[in-house]
Amino acid sequence: MKFLHTSDWHLGRQFHNVSLLDDQRAVIEQIIEYIENNPVDALVVAGDIYDRSVPPTAAITLLNETVTKICGELNTPMILISGNHDGAERLGFGAEQMKPSGLHIISRFEDMLSPIILKDSDGLEVAFYGIPYNDPELVRHFYKVPATTHDDAHKHLTALVRDHHSEKGSSERKSVVVSHCFIDGAIDSESERPLSIGGSDRVSHEHFKDFDYVALGHLHQPQKKGEDYIRYSGSLMKYSFSEQHQKKGMTLVEIDQQGFQSATHIPLEAPHQMRIVEGELEDIIAQGATDPRNHDYLLVRLMDKHAILDPMEKLRKAYPNVLHLEKPGMLIGEDQEMGKARLARGEIDMFKDFFLEAKQEPLSEAQSVAIESIINELTLQQRNQ
Repeated sequence: MKFLHTSDWHLGRQFHNVSLLDDQRAVIEQIIEYIENNPVDALVVAGDIYDRSVPPTAAITLLNETVTKICGELNTPMILISGNHDGAERLGFGAEQMKPSGLHIISRFEDMLSPIILKDSDGLEVAFYGIPYNDPELVRHFYKVPATTHDDAHKHLTALVRDHHSEKGSSERKSVVVSHCFIDGAIDSESERPLSIGGSDRVSHEHFKDFDYVALGHLHQPQKKGEDYIRYSGSLMKYSFSEQHQKKGMTLVEIDQQGFQSATHIPLEAPHQMRIVEGELEDIIAQGATDPRNHDYLLVRLMDKHAILDPMEKLRKAYPNVLHLEKPGMLIGEDQEMGKARLARGEIDMFKDFFLEAKQEPLSEAQSVAIESIINELTLQQRNQ
C-alpha cells in the first residue's frame, strides 16, 4: 500500500499581514498533480488543516475544491485529523455523511476507535487510526484518568488504540496512527504555536513503537524520531524565516505484508520562498537587480552602520516583498551593556545621520547643541520615571 503523509496545511494563514492563500493553492495543485500521475491509496493530513479555529471563507473554499478534486474526481480517500489550530467541532461537521465520498475526518475521541480500513490492489488491509489533537484536561475529563501532561494523555490514548487493533483487527492487518503532537527531542520551528509551557507538551516516541507507521503533525520540519516509521512530514510550505533552509514536501509511505517498508520525501515548492538576505543597502539593491527570485518573501538584515532614511522603500524597488527589516549593523562594535550607559550619545549620532540623509547637509553647530539638549532632557525624564 502507498499513501501520502502531509500535515500542517494552515490554510488561510497570513505572514506579516500578507495572505499566503495563493501560495497554498499552488502547492496543493502540485499534490493533486502528483496523485494524477502517481496514484496512491490515500492522502493523510495530520492536523492543522486551517490556520485558525474560525477560518476565512477563502480557505474553506480552497479545501472544498481540493476535496472535490482528490476524493471526487481522483477517487482517492483523504484522512484528516484536527490539530491545535483547528476548531475540532467545526472541522468535523458532517463527518459521518462525508465518509461514503472518501473524506474521513477524525476530530472527536468518539471516532478514534473507528479506524478507516483501506485495502490495496493486492488485498493488503491497513487500519488508519486518528488521534485528534487534545489537551490533557480533555483526556482527563473524557476518560476519567489522571492525565496532567501531554505525555500522560498520549500514553493513555495510544494504549487504547493498540488494544483495539489487537482485539478487533486480524493478525495480517497493518496499523497506521495519525497524531498531532510534539515528540520529545524533535526539532521545532518559530512558526509553531506552543502547545503548553514548561515542557509538559513533550510526548515520548515510545508510545508509538507498536504501530506500523506513525504519521505525525505539528512540527514543521520533515524528520523522524525514535524509529524510521515515526515521522513528521513537515508543513505544506515555509511559514517563518527560521524555515528558510527546510526542504518542504510530503512523504510517500509504503507498507506491505511485513509492515513499514519505506518513506520517501516528495518535494513541494511554493511560488514565494522565505529567505533572509544580509548585507549593506547598496549591495542588496544591486543584487536584487539580477536575482531571479527577487519576488520571494524576505527578511533583510542591513549591515550599514549609519542611519538610512526609509530603507524599506529603497529595498522594495529591488525586492518588492521585503516583509521585515533588521538593522544589526547599527550595533556592531557596541557592547550592549555599555550601550545603555551611552544611549544618549547614540541617539544624537543617529539623529545626525538621519538629518544628513533627509536634508543632504549636516546639522549646524547650533542645531547640534539644540538637539543634544533635547535628547539629554528626555533621557533624564525617562530615568526619573
